[in-house]
Amino acid sequence: MAKVVTTKEVKEKKEGKVTPKATVAKPVAKVAPVKAVKKEALKAESPIKVKPVKESTNAAVSIDVMGIDGKISGKIALPGAIFGEKVNKVLIAQAVRVYLANQRQGNASTKTRGEVEGSTRKIYRQKGTGRARHGGIRAPIFVKGGIVFGPKPRDFSLSLPKKMKRKALFSALSSKVQDKQVTVLSGLESIELKTKAFVTVLTKMGAIDKKRKLLFVVASDSEGVKRAGRNIPGISFTSVTRLNTYEVLNTKNLVILKDSVKEMEKHFLGGDK
Repeated sequence: MAKVVTTKEVKEKKEGKVTPKATVAKPVAKVAPVKAVKKEALKAESPIKVKPVKESTNAAVSIDVMGIDGKISGKIALPGAIFGEKVNKVLIAQAVRVYLANQRQGNASTKTRGEVEGSTRKIYRQKGTGRARHGGIRAPIFVKGGIVFGPKPRDFSLSLPKKMKRKALFSALSSKVQDKQVTVLSGLESIELKTKAFVTVLTKMGAIDKKRKLLFVVASDSEGVKRAGRNIPGISFTSVTRLNTYEVLNTKNLVILKDSVKEMEKHFLGGDK
């Protein structure tokens, strides 16, 4: 569309007068004033919070010490980190399952029809005999035939982290203490290393019972004590380093020699890990 020029504009153009175009003022962006920062805010920087390491708050468990004469000879403080833990039944069950699975050898093996001895010829003709059709004498339904889906050598072993394994052992020991099934015995190393002398100690302890099941936790160098009592039914021995959750639960009463308590504390809580 053509632009319409008025006579006034033509006249002003001849006279050299130019009408200034109206300028539209652009809006100026408002800048928010910078707030004064307090000096206290600059100084008070947020420090990094470090969580304190939780130490074991389990108090020592006090228990009576029994002598070989069957009388209480004093008290001993068992380490709370071992005998005063909270019982975790789920972890105990897991540790027992892993232990029993690792006892399986997995050596059982059977032969399939392709491994047994026998001919591969067709034993009789396909039709006309009135019997079921068969192609070989080594079929599973025949005597001395192969085994269907029989066992083969396999590995049943399972693994459990070391920390979980020890936690389960501590839970089992703590449950025995809570059930009052732990006895600390002193002076057993001084007896004559004979089965008769060992039976005398058991009689004074009141542990002579046909249904008894005692587990003695002895020190690593107590082979003589093991020889003295290994022939007695219902008595079993284990060292501190070989103690496990299943053995603790699979016994009626746990008898810990007094010298073994320090060795347990050193082995499980000391540097020997």
